[in-house]
Amino acid sequence: MTEPGIFRNREYAKQLKSFSGLRFGKITPTDIDGFLDFGNNVYVFIETKHGDSPLPYGQKLALERLCDTCTNAGKASVVLVGHHETDGDIDVAKLPVSLLRMKGKWRKPNKNMTIREAIESFLQWHSEK
Repeated sequence: MTEPGIFRNREYAKQLKSFSGLRFGKITPTDIDGFLDFGNNVYVFIETKHGDSPLPYGQKLALERLCDTCTNAGKASVVLVGHHETDGDIDVAKLPVSLLRMKGKWRKPNKNMTIREAIESFLQWHSEK
């Protein structure tokens, strides 16, 4: 048994997925790189991008709708976007947060923080409410 969060099947992770048969007009599937559910009360959605790649319009719209729907249902929800420069394995916890969505708004973080630090801060903020 491997430790949770560690690569279990590196070969399967290399497989590319084609969604070409799932086009509905202009709509195609998008992916989410990470999701955390803390007791069905706090949701964290994570997206990673290489270099200075922006979130494509459709993916950004999907993430904001998902986050806002959860928030409107009474769940504390946040989307964290982190950028990296590596072509190798990515330690997502250490990525700097470049953009986040919370309370119906996209914004840049107030200070430099990693994905891990942002999650810890969000959890602490939520627990103090």
